[in-house]
Amino acid sequence: MFFKIPEYIQSIEPYKPGKPIDELAREYGIQHAIKLASNENPLGPSPKAVQAIGFALSNLHRYPDGRGHDLTVKLSSRLGFPPDHFVLGNGSDDLIGMLTRALLQPGDEALIPTPSFLMYEIDVRSVGAIPVRVPLRPSLEICADDLLERVSSRTRMIFICNPNNPTGTVISRNIFKMFLKNLQPGIVVVVDEAYMEFVRDPDCASSMEFIHGDRPVVSLRTFSKAYGLAGLRIGYGVMAPELAGILHRIRQPFNTSLLAQAGAVAALEDEAFLNKTVQTVHEGLDYLYTELKRLGVRYFPTQANFFLIDAGRNADNVFEDMLKKGVIVRSMISYGYPEYIRVNTGVPAENKRLIETLEQVL
Repeated sequence: MFFKIPEYIQSIEPYKPGKPIDELAREYGIQHAIKLASNENPLGPSPKAVQAIGFALSNLHRYPDGRGHDLTVKLSSRLGFPPDHFVLGNGSDDLIGMLTRALLQPGDEALIPTPSFLMYEIDVRSVGAIPVRVPLRPSLEICADDLLERVSSRTRMIFICNPNNPTGTVISRNIFKMFLKNLQPGIVVVVDEAYMEFVRDPDCASSMEFIHGDRPVVSLRTFSKAYGLAGLRIGYGVMAPELAGILHRIRQPFNTSLLAQAGAVAALEDEAFLNKTVQTVHEGLDYLYTELKRLGVRYFPTQANFFLIDAGRNADNVFEDMLKKGVIVRSMISYGYPEYIRVNTGVPAENKRLIETLEQVL
C-alpha cells in the first residue's frame, strides 16, 4: 500500500523511550530488575493521589471536564495566576505539540539547544518547520548568547529546557532576564521546567516570573516526575491568556483523563510526599556522587533527578551489559554523547545496586 508522506514527516527519527521493566523480563527472563532510565519518581505516586484515583473510578463512564476546572483552580491558587493562564495537557509533551501546531508554519524556524529533550525537534518537524540546533557549551550548559546569535528573520520559537535534559544544567535568573531583554519581539520562548522541583541552585531562573513580561514566555510543568504520576500523563502550561485561548481552540476536547485530573489535584495537596521525594532524590544524588568519586568514574553534577556518567567506552555496550544484570540505564548515543549514560536516582537499595553493577561492568 502506497502513502504519499511529506518529506518533513519522513525525516523524523522516532522517539525511543527507556526500556520498560516488563520488556526486560520478556526478552532476557530477568526478574527483579530496576529501572533508572526514565527519570521517574523512585517512591511511586502520592498515596493521596492513589486514593483520589480510586474514588474517581466509579465515574469512568463519564467524560472528564475538558478544561479540568478543579485542577486549574488548584493550580491557580497555588501559583498565583488567574485560571485563564493555564492549559492542561496529556503530559507536557502534549503542550509542546499544541504550541508547534498553533504557532509554527512550514519554513518557520525554532531554536533548540542540543542535546535536549528529543520531542522538541520531533514536534517542530511534524508541522514542516525547521529545527535549528544550537550546540551546548563544553560545560554542557545552554548558552543564551549562542541562542541569540542564531535568531533569524524566520525564527518563531525558542525551546529552553531548565534544568536541561539530559545534562541537568540550568540557566540563571539574571542570564535569562538579559536573554529576554535582547531577544527581538514576537518570538515565543517555551521553557520546559519538568524537573524544577529538584533544583537546589538558588540562582536558577523560574520562567513563571516572566509570564507577564514584554516577551512571550510559556512555562511548562508536569506531574510525571516529582509527583510520581508519569503513567497518567498529566502536565500543564502557564502563559498569557491570549495564547492559552489559542491552544484551547486546537487541543483535543478531552486531552486529560478524569483519573489524571483527580490524581493531580490530590498530588498537589500532598506536600509531605513531594518533600519526601525531593529529599530522597537529593540524598540519592549525594550518595551516588560519593561512590562514583571512589570508583574514579567521571560524572556531571545535576540540578535534576538524573545525571550523566562518562562510561569511558561505547554507551550502548554499557547499557546492554547493565541490562543483562537487571539494571536499566539510558545510553546517550542518540543524544550525541557516544560514551555517556544517563541515570536517575532510585531508593537507597537501587542506588547501591546501580553502583555495584556499574563497578562490575566498567
